[in-house]
Amino acid sequence: MKIFVCLFVLCFTGVSHAAEEAVDPGRMANMVILDKAGVEALGIETVEVEESVFEETAFAIGRIEEIPARHAVLSSRIPGRVVELNAQEGDVVVAGQSLMRVESRQPGDPPPTIELKAPVGGLIVLSHVRLGEPVEPDRELLDISDMSSVWAVARVPEFQAGRLKVGSKARITVAALGDQVLEGEMLRFGTSADRMSGTIDAIFKVENPGMRMRPGMRAEFQIVVDRDDGVMSVPRAALQGDPANRHVFVRDFDLPDAFLKSAVRTGRVSGERVEILSGVFPGDEVVTHGSYPLGFVGGGGVSLKEALDAAHGHEHNEDGTIKTDAGEGEEAAGDAGGGGGGGGKVSWRERFFMGTSGLLAVLLVVQSVMTRRGSERGGKD
Repeated sequence: MKIFVCLFVLCFTGVSHAAEEAVDPGRMANMVILDKAGVEALGIETVEVEESVFEETAFAIGRIEEIPARHAVLSSRIPGRVVELNAQEGDVVVAGQSLMRVESRQPGDPPPTIELKAPVGGLIVLSHVRLGEPVEPDRELLDISDMSSVWAVARVPEFQAGRLKVGSKARITVAALGDQVLEGEMLRFGTSADRMSGTIDAIFKVENPGMRMRPGMRAEFQIVVDRDDGVMSVPRAALQGDPANRHVFVRDFDLPDAFLKSAVRTGRVSGERVEILSGVFPGDEVVTHGSYPLGFVGGGGVSLKEALDAAHGHEHNEDGTIKTDAGEGEEAAGDAGGGGGGGGKVSWRERFFMGTSGLLAVLLVVQSVMTRRGSERGGKD
């Protein structure tokens, strides 16, 4: 039994060592090997592939609008003229703030005046009056809009509208807010479609802290149309090639600063992430920043021999095979007069398995003989 255990350990060790040193030609053909300086020069950055929540999104553009129900008008109850004006277009006011005084046309010394206060807090979007100007009760003096929250109106293509519903979420960006991303919830569709553009308005409500968003501002939308758990995806920046032949660069599991070009099959798109159907595995590190120039680097200036020497701690030949004492690769041995059938090369794998198979056969014969002798002795006794 001990003999078989030793043989198993020997075989396992040999196979493990062989796996460590084996160099797949196909793998090497798609590998870019850099040095530390090359990695820094290209600004290589990687992210780990993982399965996570994936939201499929639809892109749309649109605009910011005020909420009609939050628009108020200031007017005077009596005819007269403006004798005091405390606010103008663009000012932000609070409810109850004194905005102007109107002098009545009724006789008096001085004539009676009334104070006009803001009916709501918000932004004065229009002013229709100047100091000293006569006013009438049916005339609008100031328009005030409470813009603490606004509508973000997306122009959604009609073919996407069927995938949206009340309560659908969207991530909204407005140039005036920089990189800030707003979360919006869909309230309803518009009342009619635009025949020229083939779109229909989808209205989202968003908060407007500081009232930095104003009516008419351009907005961009990533509208969530589907959501799945456990989906493998990578950033868009990792994908290279044309739409029919996508690939990514994956950090090699063995060689330092080496990257493998791996063909991938893509699926759905979600903002800056793309679903990966095949070509990478969870735990792989894909290159994001620096991925594009990697395709033009070629060998990268570091040889396979140098990379393997650094990774494994012993010398290799230029083709990646182990360097023996005689200075020859293991796979180069065995071609001198051998190999029955035509004098072809016999690889180290073939020699290894032929040797272990022969040794195993001998041990089985020995074990059988020893067992038979033991049985015979037991019968004599």
